[in-house]
Amino acid sequence: MSARRISIFPLTGALLFPGLQLPLHIFEPRYRAMVGDSLARDRMIGMIQPQENREGAPLYTIGCLGKIEDVETSEDGRYNIVLTGEARFRVLRELEVSTPFRQVEAELIEEPANEVLAFAERAGFESEARSFADAQGYSVDWESVARLDDVSLINGLSQIAPFDAASKQALLEAPDLKSRCELLVQLMEFYGRSDPDEDRVTLQ
Repeated sequence: MSARRISIFPLTGALLFPGLQLPLHIFEPRYRAMVGDSLARDRMIGMIQPQENREGAPLYTIGCLGKIEDVETSEDGRYNIVLTGEARFRVLRELEVSTPFRQVEAELIEEPANEVLAFAERAGFESEARSFADAQGYSVDWESVARLDDVSLINGLSQIAPFDAASKQALLEAPDLKSRCELLVQLMEFYGRSDPDEDRVTLQ
């Protein structure tokens, strides 16, 4: 697969998966410049986590390319945008650029087609998810959950789950739906036994 240049938004704790959406409030001047540049070109932005929560930190290898579907601009130049995940990508190298925002050369990752879970896998996952939600004190519309297809359910929960950044990155890097489901169950079991206020990240 051919490499492509991607403007990136490094943000700890914020993941995007193909087919899902991520709302963002853009206020820093460099990322306002990135959004403006993206809107003038292909409306694409790469979401990726830094390995450390500091300026210029090395990036994880895997991120997700998102397309700006909705955008609102305030009078002071801030943006409210909604990204829709297009494809995961693998960083090949970071580019030296004159722009205030970072850019990488990356290749897109082809996702496995028509992924579904076995009945027992889906049932086991939903059972663990109920236990986890109860332990964390979350209110969940389980009827709506039951109507979700397997990919939307597993990826959706992976995207919003209150796990630490490294755990969320492992979910993003899982090679297929079954692997991601199994890891998600393990993480829910672990976090369900932990103090709900420990190791939690606040999504921005």
